Amino acid sequence: MHRIYVNPIAVRIWHWMNALGFVLLIATGLQIRFGDLLQVLSFKTAVVAHNWVGFVLIANMLIWVVYYVFTDKIRVYHPELNPKKYFSASFRQMYYYGYGIFRGHPNPHQVSAYHKFNPMQSMLYQIIMMLLVPIQFFTGVLLWDVKRFSSMVETLGGVRVVDTVHVLLFIFFCGFMIVHIFLATLGHTPTAHLKAMWTGYEEVEDEPAPAPAPAPAPGTAP
Repeated sequence: MHRIYVNPIAVRIWHWMNALGFVLLIATGLQIRFGDLLQVLSFKTAVVAHNWVGFVLIANMLIWVVYYVFTDKIRVYHPELNPKKYFSASFRQMYYYGYGIFRGHPNPHQVSAYHKFNPMQSMLYQIIMMLLVPIQFFTGVLLWDVKRFSSMVETLGGVRVVDTVHVLLFIFFCGFMIVHIFLATLGHTPTAHLKAMWTGYEEVEDEPAPAPAPAPAPGTAP
């Protein structure tokens, strides 16, 4: 077992701020949506907290964009452009998650500093960070001040349409958080990946040494 530094301090700070922020958004969003069932916060307090946390996460997202665009770490998100290689690697990863992991098979994905996501993660994170999160923030800003952005809201189909998109993405992110936490426990120990996001170092199993070549039979030329 050896360690690889895959999560720089900037990425770790961003990750945990994002995680805490999304938990707070989910909690306050549930309070706003189901105020008649939940009585933890008043409606006004929940709305104010939801809005402030949302703006903090928007700023956090902009920092994430600047960091990855202006450093070589953007290579972490470079997709596999060869469809055959991508789908082949994705199938191997799905087979591992669905069957191999329960049989003790090794993870087909080998982590490195610039290749820390498996093919499925790489594609999913690109969709989430470059499409779904911006849409969620955009609809949230429109709902924050419907009067100010009334023309844009009407262009998109009205408040009901914007609110529906926001809520559907809210449901998606709730599910994503559950799956994300579960997958984070699938390292060589249940806390290995969580530890890596705290310390920056991922523990990687050593590749087995190649078997020695058989000795030549007596009387044969080398």
